[in-house]
Amino acid sequence: MNKIAILTLAALPLAACNTNTAVGNDREAQLDPPATAAPIESAASALANLSPGLMLPETMSEADLATLGAENTCQFRLTEVAFPSFVYDNSGGGAIKINGKLIPVTASASGEYADGELRIRTRLLDDEGDAGLQMQELIVAGPRMKDEFGFWGYTTCGNSEA
Repeated sequence: MNKIAILTLAALPLAACNTNTAVGNDREAQLDPPATAAPIESAASALANLSPGLMLPETMSEADLATLGAENTCQFRLTEVAFPSFVYDNSGGGAIKINGKLIPVTASASGEYADGELRIRTRLLDDEGDAGLQMQELIVAGPRMKDEFGFWGYTTCGNSEA
C-alpha cells in the first residue's frame, strides 16, 4: 500500500506537463483564434535590437502571405512541406520574416535583394527534393553580422516564376 501511495505522489507532477501552448494545440474543446499577420517593418526597425546571431528566417503563416499578397509568388521553404520563409516575384519585390516581423526587400540584381543593411541572395541548385521541388540556396547577411547565414531549401512558384 505504501508503494502505491509513493508512486501516485511521484506521478502527480508529471500530470501537469501536458500544457502545450503551441498554435493549433486546442485545449478545453476550444478552437484557437485565426492567426494574425506579423507587422510589416523596415529592416532597420525590425532588426534594431536583435542579436546578429538571431537574424534567422522564420516561417510565415497564411495570414502573413495574405497580408503581403504573396500567395502566387515564388516561395522559399526550409523543407518541402513547410510554409515559406522568403517570398519573391519577377517584379523585383520580396519579403522575409525575421524576429516576428515581415521585412519587404527590393531586388538589387538577379537573385539579390536588400533593404538597408539586410541583404538576401538566392541561387537555384541542380537538385530536387523527394516531392520533386527545386532546391534553392538562401543566404542572409544583416546589420552587425560577422558572417552570413546560408540555408538550403526548396522553391515553389505559383506562376512558374523561378
